[in-house]
Amino acid sequence: MSATGTPIAAGSRSPPTQSTSKASSFSSSDWIGPSLVAARALAAAGECIPVPYVQGAFDLVIVVFETVEKVKKNREDLKELCRDILETMEIVRDQITAYDDTAPERCEVLCKDLESCLKDTQTAVENLQGLRRFKEILKSTSTADKISSHRNKLRALREKFLLVTTADTNVQIHRLIAMSPTTPESLRPQPAQSINNCPPPSRIFYGRTAILDKMEEYFNQDLGNQHIFLLYGLGGAGKTQIALKFIELSSRFSDIFLIDTSTTATIETGLQNIAGSTAQDALKWLSRKQERWLLFFDNADDPTINLNSFFPRCNHGNIIITSRNRGLKVHAGSHVLVSDMEEADAVKLLLTSAAQDVTDSSEKIAVEIVQELSSLPLAIIQAGSFISESGALNSYLALFRQNRARLLSKKPAQSHDDYAGTVYTTWQISFDRLTRAAQTLLQLCSFLHHQGIFEQIFSLASAYTFPSYGPSKEELQQPMELLSPFLGSNGDWDSLQFIEVTNDLQAYSLINFDPETGLFSIHPLVHAWSRSTVTFEKEYHYSVVAIVGMTIARMSYLDLEPASPRLMPHIDSLRGSEIYVNPDFNEAFAAIYRWSKRPSEAANIRNVILQKRREILGDDHPDTLAAIQSLAISYNQIRQPKNAEEPLLVLLEKRRRTLGDNHLYTVQAMAEMSVAWGQQGQLHHAEEFQVVVVEKYKEILGEDHPDTLRAMGNLAWSYLNMGQFNRSAELQAVVLEKRKIILGEDYPATLHTMAGLAQAYRSLGQLEKALELETVVLNKRRIVHGEDHPQIPLAMRNIACTYYELCQFNKAKDLMVDVVEKEQESFGEDHPQTLEAMQFLADIHQALHESDRVDSEIALLDEVGRSDS
Repeated sequence: MSATGTPIAAGSRSPPTQSTSKASSFSSSDWIGPSLVAARALAAAGECIPVPYVQGAFDLVIVVFETVEKVKKNREDLKELCRDILETMEIVRDQITAYDDTAPERCEVLCKDLESCLKDTQTAVENLQGLRRFKEILKSTSTADKISSHRNKLRALREKFLLVTTADTNVQIHRLIAMSPTTPESLRPQPAQSINNCPPPSRIFYGRTAILDKMEEYFNQDLGNQHIFLLYGLGGAGKTQIALKFIELSSRFSDIFLIDTSTTATIETGLQNIAGSTAQDALKWLSRKQERWLLFFDNADDPTINLNSFFPRCNHGNIIITSRNRGLKVHAGSHVLVSDMEEADAVKLLLTSAAQDVTDSSEKIAVEIVQELSSLPLAIIQAGSFISESGALNSYLALFRQNRARLLSKKPAQSHDDYAGTVYTTWQISFDRLTRAAQTLLQLCSFLHHQGIFEQIFSLASAYTFPSYGPSKEELQQPMELLSPFLGSNGDWDSLQFIEVTNDLQAYSLINFDPETGLFSIHPLVHAWSRSTVTFEKEYHYSVVAIVGMTIARMSYLDLEPASPRLMPHIDSLRGSEIYVNPDFNEAFAAIYRWSKRPSEAANIRNVILQKRREILGDDHPDTLAAIQSLAISYNQIRQPKNAEEPLLVLLEKRRRTLGDNHLYTVQAMAEMSVAWGQQGQLHHAEEFQVVVVEKYKEILGEDHPDTLRAMGNLAWSYLNMGQFNRSAELQAVVLEKRKIILGEDYPATLHTMAGLAQAYRSLGQLEKALELETVVLNKRRIVHGEDHPQIPLAMRNIACTYYELCQFNKAKDLMVDVVEKEQESFGEDHPQTLEAMQFLADIHQALHESDRVDSEIALLDEVGRSDS
């Protein structure tokens, strides 16, 4: 979109229309009678409006005026109140009549607000009627303030209604101010010749109400200095259209100048065309011009331009900036990130641009399309244009998934605005301006998940030390070269260089950064497009697999578990539908799945690893034996101890034979064997091994080593399952204190131990101590993991069990209702875990003598049981 800033006359505006119903209503001392007649006439007119939600407000006007009539008639404040009511209702009548049955949806909300306001007004006037010493009280400040408050509410509603409904804001402002023929000539609006060289917004503009409201609120403020508002965000997000829509709806600006801000040259040309012969002449002229002018700097995307040098040096005037560069926030008094549209608005935009009838079927298809397009306005417009030309609404989604790049690069033959670019060409222009390092980083990120990207993924990989196991240095040469732009002169990771590169990407809104979490994210469509810029896709995929694998390999044992939830989506993205990927960091990926509570996927990966090592290395190779142990760990995690037992027995025999009973690897095999036995109910066999494991770990690793503490915890759980509650509690207490000191109170293993100790206390009847610990566990899990983590329902259920034992059945019920809901969402109604939670909830209801609810829970359980059989 080009604009030179050339002043163009806006054209004469319509003269104010006169309000016939108020022509003489307020001119005489007996004003309430004519006013009541006017109100009844308005109500009668309201009955003819084909919008059902209007009539209630019109009827209330008569009620308010009749109430006022019962009060003394010489009160100026009540007179002004009635004047405001009539003016507001006339505007409502005229505007909705103009729209017929197509009035905007927000009109209904505003009419309901107006109805509520009139009810409150009628109540306030009615209360005044019943007061003693009425004259004195009416003169009081508090009474005047109440009447003034209701008038202010009416005015606010009136302005909101105009902002939403008017097609010609200037005309409606004239109607609002031209209250009656008695209005002094000096107060009447006059036809104006203002400067406005902005094109109108798109004819199919939808939504963005929250942003428009924020702009309205900001420019309404009396700041005592220049108003500067920044709309920033990704190219194609609709920043310019929002600005143009706001300008169209607003009547506050005396003159409006659109400046093409693509380059310094276009800015200077635009300013020169405002006044004088140079840009500085124009800035000086604006600084002296006291009217409420507006400078609209559009497409201020070049981060090398210091836009501040083109602002008039004064404390008045208004500026709107649209840019992809979030760095311009430094200039703005207010700003907003323009991102994706609301889904409902995006669906309307798609169907309108596609020239499709709105039906249940078309809306359902449109929802799927806008979700695929992430509700990006420009992408929706392009899709709509293609559908309009081809009629391919039903098949568009399949076509898009197969031809994403072609469709997002295709310029529609017909367009609804002056935007010259397509989705992909818009971003390509930004990509071409990036440094080579920024281009590389964006391309690397395109193989990760589009959310939750963090610096350590790259920084840890850059420090990989190439151990004897794992891929060789030659295999990892390319990924290390791709990381080299982020290294300092000494070969170490340079965080400042990484920040500068990400700043370069943020300057074009190609990547977003959340300072609270320290995580980066990329818009899904930009993410997909970024990969299309990669020439050698297989080589880049290989390199990113290596980078993530090297990162995991560099993590310490204590860092791995808390980092796993953040790494897991990236591994999912890299693996796709593949179980085994190259280069071979598959065991590292399996470890992430293990700690992320996805042991089935860890087992699948480890099963393939074991098969490959047996084929290449043989059954007795140390790496093969290590793979057997890793797979056994996964089988124990997914509660398949039988699958773990046989290979563990073979492994244990080989370890004892080759390494002896006291070797660490032998003890590790014993530890996993004890877990498998414990899950099969062979508690005494498990306890026997676990006692030995704890003692040997203490000798080999020390009392405070994580493996030693885990072995002690496993032994404590065996004691608990064997009914030896005191021994369990004593051992759990020791483990808990050590883990608090070593790992911290919020570490997952610490919380797991705390939950175990609480269970031991509950089994011992020490319910208050159990409840205290369980409450801590739940609160900390919510902070650490979030409300949707699978450990949350378990922690809630533990507390419910303790409340049940304490006979606090209502508290138990409240918790279990939430648990059942969460389990149903996660697993479905017929999952054993859900059925167990429902059965406990039924037991609680029974304890509360709520027999009707018991019946419904049991009936549902029976129904599920019949469907299973």
